[in-house]
Amino acid sequence: MADKLKLALAVVVFIAGVAVFYMFEDYALWMRVLGMVGFAAASLGVASQSIQGRAALTFAKEARTEVRKVVWPTRKETLQTTGIVLVMVVLVGIMLWLLDMFLLWGVKLLTGQGG
Repeated sequence: MADKLKLALAVVVFIAGVAVFYMFEDYALWMRVLGMVGFAAASLGVASQSIQGRAALTFAKEARTEVRKVVWPTRKETLQTTGIVLVMVVLVGIMLWLLDMFLLWGVKLLTGQGG
């Protein structure tokens, strides 16, 4: 029950931040955005105290760890792969264009239309 109250409080704090953002529209935008960031941080802080919030933080940390394990391609590999993809797109485009021309010729021949 306490976790539900914490999450509800987090939602209320965030909604209050949005309301304050629009209530103080006479102030500079950067000030209102800074206030909204503060409300959002407070909301996340309250939400992180619940079981679901702790689980979300654990998931985010584990995801970050997994992203660090990824072996990213070098510039050379990226350029080679991009070149292969572009060449294949052009070749498939030409093949489809020729197939379309052949089918159009066949339909014209069968229907007696054209020349």
